[in-house]
Amino acid sequence: MVQEADYPASGRVFILKNVHVFDGVRFTECRSVVINGDKIGDNPEGASETIDCNGHFLIPGLIDAHVHLHHEGHLQSLASHGVTTALDMAMWPAEKMNALRERPGLPDIRSAGLPVTASGSIHSCMLPLPEEALLSGPEQAEPFVQKRIAEGSDYIKLISDVPGPSQETLNAVSAAAHRNQKMVVAHASSFTPFNMALEADVDIITHAPRDRPVSSETAQRMVDKNTISVPTLTMMKAVSTRPPLISALGMMISKPSLFMAILRAKRNGQGEQTYENARDSVTAMYRAGVPILAGTDCHDEPNSFFDVKHGEALHQELELLVEAGLPILNALRAATVLPAEYFKLLDRGVIAEGKRADLVLLRDDPTKDIRATRSIERIWCGGIEYKRTG
Repeated sequence: MVQEADYPASGRVFILKNVHVFDGVRFTECRSVVINGDKIGDNPEGASETIDCNGHFLIPGLIDAHVHLHHEGHLQSLASHGVTTALDMAMWPAEKMNALRERPGLPDIRSAGLPVTASGSIHSCMLPLPEEALLSGPEQAEPFVQKRIAEGSDYIKLISDVPGPSQETLNAVSAAAHRNQKMVVAHASSFTPFNMALEADVDIITHAPRDRPVSSETAQRMVDKNTISVPTLTMMKAVSTRPPLISALGMMISKPSLFMAILRAKRNGQGEQTYENARDSVTAMYRAGVPILAGTDCHDEPNSFFDVKHGEALHQELELLVEAGLPILNALRAATVLPAEYFKLLDRGVIAEGKRADLVLLRDDPTKDIRATRSIERIWCGGIEYKRTG
C-alpha cells in the first residue's frame, strides 16, 4: 500500500543531495535537487529534510506509454517499479476511468476511454465491448469522438485490424479527433493494419508488425507524417509464444467467434508471426528517425494468455529496446522526456524547476547497463514518497 508522508506534499520542502541527475540527455555530476511540495523547486530555504543520495542516480518518474488499468492495485504495481505516469489505452465505462485519476502518491494517468473497432474483429470477440464501440461506417466517427471527449478521454484510440474497421472509417475517426484537437493512437500489430493506420494519419501507432517487418519506405513515411511509435516489444514477445494447447482448445470451445477471428486475421497476414519481425521493425523505425516511446501493453489479469505485469514490464521493455538498437540514453528518453513531449504532458519527464516531483532514485548507473533501472532505492509520485514493500 502507498504510504503518504506524515504531512501533505503541499508546502513540504526537502533536498536530495549528492546525486547524479538525468537531465533528459545525460547524467550530470553530483548535485542537489530541491523538492517543494509536488514540484521541483530552486530554493532550499525552509527544507525540513536533506537526504544524502550517496552518489546514486536520479531519473524522472518513468512513463509507460501503453497500459491497461482496471483497479488501484495496478497503480500500486506501477508505482512500486518507478512508473509515475501511466497512459491507458482502453478503459470503460467512463466512471471507472475517472475514478482512477488524481490519487495522491500514486501514478498520474491519462486514458483513451472506449476504443474504436468493428463487429467481427478480434477485439470485438475478445472484449465485452459495448455496441457503441463497433463502428460500421465513417458517419459514426464524429458522434463517437464527441462522446469520448464529453466522458473525459484524453486522446482517441482506434483498433486497426483485418477484419476490423474499414479504411474509410479509420480515416473518419482520425479526422474527427483532429478537428476536436485530440491526438489519435492506433493499435496495429500486423503489416497491413499498420499501413492502414498510417494512411489514416494517426499520431501514434502502438505495437509493431509481427508478420512482416516495417520496411525502410514505410519508416520514411512515418518520418514524413510525424508518426510516433510505441512498439510494445514486451507484449509482442509474449504473444509470439504459442499458448498451451489446452488453452487453445479452451478458446475453441468457450469463444469460437474469437478463435475464428484470430484465424481470419492470420490468413490476412503477410507472413509468419514472429517476435523478430517486431524487433526488426523497431530497428528500422529508429534508424529512419521515428520517435520511439516505451510502452508495454501490460494487462495482467486472471485467465490472460499473456502475463505482462504492470511496472515490471516497463523495465523489460527498456531492455528489449536496447537489444533492438536504441542506445541506452535514448531508451531512458523513451520512458521519460519523449512520452511527456509527444503526449503533451509538459509538466513532467524532466528534472527541472517547476516540473512535477516524479522521481526515481537508482542505486546503479543505467548508462553502463540498462538493467540498472531495476535498482530502485526510492520513488516519489508528485512529491509523496511511495514506500515499497517486499
